[in-house]
Amino acid sequence: MKYEIIGGSFPAVNIELDNGETVVTQSGAMAWSDESIQMNTNAEGGLLKSIGRMFSGASLMFVRHTATKDNSKITFSASFPGSIREFNVDAEHEYFAQKSAFLVAEEGVNVDATVNKNFWAGLLGGEGFILQKFTGNGKMLAEIDGSVVELDLEPGQSIKVETGHVALFESTITYDVQSVSGFKNVFFGGQGLFLTTLTGPGKVWLQTLTASDMAQKLAPYMPSSSSSGVSISSSSDN
Repeated sequence: MKYEIIGGSFPAVNIELDNGETVVTQSGAMAWSDESIQMNTNAEGGLLKSIGRMFSGASLMFVRHTATKDNSKITFSASFPGSIREFNVDAEHEYFAQKSAFLVAEEGVNVDATVNKNFWAGLLGGEGFILQKFTGNGKMLAEIDGSVVELDLEPGQSIKVETGHVALFESTITYDVQSVSGFKNVFFGGQGLFLTTLTGPGKVWLQTLTASDMAQKLAPYMPSSSSSGVSISSSSDN
């Protein structure tokens, strides 16, 4: 899979495929493609796995894009301002990710949903009870909101992360949550009740921006139906 990332802060990835080469993505991710790219939509892994992926933020169906001649081109765009990163998936490098991280991968990569081992970590950690898991063999491209910060945690080294800022982490990382201590910290600290705790060894990719934070910042500036000043009335001539 040959590719080029374009678009700066609003990224997309141009992929060039040879005849018979296939990439897998979620439904709706393609921006444009050559006519020589054939599309085949199905439930990868069966219905139950598809439903699990849906709860983790992935789409119910996956789309396989296959080239019918050499040098066929297809483009996928990120859904949010940020960056696109490559991850090489193999037996020694498996990854967990927040919902909506997956963009596109070679067909040897498996994208599944997995239940977090710690129920409360999944339920209260801010990214949901189910995470995306990437196994198999091949290249996988993930989208990360805002800028990306990569950390390499030593064995036993831990960091606390605000909800939503965890993009991906290696499967060797232990994922947990800790409650915020202190009455004033809980009610006036602005961090919520829980922080995500990541413990090494392994690599962690953090994102500087989250969709939920941006939505909260923009909410006061969004017009409401009561303040728009627009009314619709109907009248009839007698």
